[in-house]
Amino acid sequence: MLIEHAGSQLVLIDVQEKLLPAMADPGGVTRQIAILLAAARAMKVPVIASEQYPAGLGRTVQEIGGQLQPGEIVEKTEFSCYANPKLRLRLDTGPTQLVLAGVEAHVCVLQTALDLLDAGRRVFIVADATSSRRAESKSIALQRLAAAGAVIVTAEMVLFEWLRQSDRPEFKTLSRLIR
Repeated sequence: MLIEHAGSQLVLIDVQEKLLPAMADPGGVTRQIAILLAAARAMKVPVIASEQYPAGLGRTVQEIGGQLQPGEIVEKTEFSCYANPKLRLRLDTGPTQLVLAGVEAHVCVLQTALDLLDAGRRVFIVADATSSRRAESKSIALQRLAAAGAVIVTAEMVLFEWLRQSDRPEFKTLSRLIR
């Protein structure tokens, strides 16, 4: 199944100041999330971002948070975004294809995705925009998610599936993001 831009929502999970630097390849993850965010904006895909206990873990990193609109960031203490009432409402009333990226793959991303799958949603995990402290934790999380029914993709896959064809007006702008 392809990801439809008109039927999807981008969910950025806990890409925070004190958490992201401890992850494997924080720069690469930030770059891929920035690409996803730019593509979502160009294709008018709704965006929601969570922050896990921001008093302790800080706010969303500036490279990403600076591009988010008021109301797109929701604070939580639950590991699963779907367990948070405000986030659940947004996830239940938004598009049915959920594109997830963020940290940590084996905790908040995993629990959110499994809850969404249990709720009957279509879940896409952006592997190159997701991380954990240890590569092994991410690898096992992605295996578990795939076995549970999530589709594992890359940021570039998402971008080109949202575009679907090269004659769209957004093509030139978005294709430059991956060069």
